[in-house]
Amino acid sequence: MTPRTIDNYIEKFGEELRQNGYEVLRGKRLKSLKMEISKQGDDETDFVTKTTVLGIFDFRAFLNMGMLISESERARLLRQMILDIVIDTINQRTGGGTKYINQRDEDFLLSAFQEENYRKEFTDALKNYVDMGNFKYPLYTDKIYVSIFREKAKEYRKILRLHEKDKVRDTFYSEVLDLVSAYEYGFAKVLEDAYAKKGEKLSSWEVDELFTAFEQQVHWKPLVEKARNKMASRDLAFRDALHAQLKGYITPLNPAGIL
Repeated sequence: MTPRTIDNYIEKFGEELRQNGYEVLRGKRLKSLKMEISKQGDDETDFVTKTTVLGIFDFRAFLNMGMLISESERARLLRQMILDIVIDTINQRTGGGTKYINQRDEDFLLSAFQEENYRKEFTDALKNYVDMGNFKYPLYTDKIYVSIFREKAKEYRKILRLHEKDKVRDTFYSEVLDLVSAYEYGFAKVLEDAYAKKGEKLSSWEVDELFTAFEQQVHWKPLVEKARNKMASRDLAFRDALHAQLKGYITPLNPAGIL
């Protein structure tokens, strides 16, 4: 992978990369960065001293670039390196525990990266198209959780013994996270269409009616069944956490692999 290749991708996907943390530094901001690097006393000091314009990637933009150049073997290694860093950080944070064992799955990073965008589509739809107070955000998030794995966020937190600062979605397996994303993005479009037809914001009973019809669509069934099986079986085996509402989905795990 050459610098020219990177430049070509920045030119082609610049807006996406900027939204995800890529930034070009000039003037005072670049000067501040140079000073910080100089304080570190590392080998990059001489390089940045002569630089007047510098493009930088934060962790999210770095991962974004790795996914964009997916056909490259070096990009695959880049993603693996990021995954290794994340796993090491997880192990340090949890003392080798299993709370975040879901993040050992190489698909988790991609799922989590994409989920943020779908989540924003969902919250924006609730804000723009639903005539309710701020309680609508946790309310309809819980409806999605209950539809998929039969537990509200508060119940899930209790079963996994999560601390106050732990984020529920950081503990989801990639299959569950993908399905939550599909629900949120799909229902956001349902709300948008209903708003367009009505010409004004939707009431709570209208949204409830729409969600009931949405979750009963037959194509969800195999995906929901798979997500419930993964959550129930893996959490019992690796987290010693029993989801009572999902007991019927527990199956023996393949000993050949954790995830």
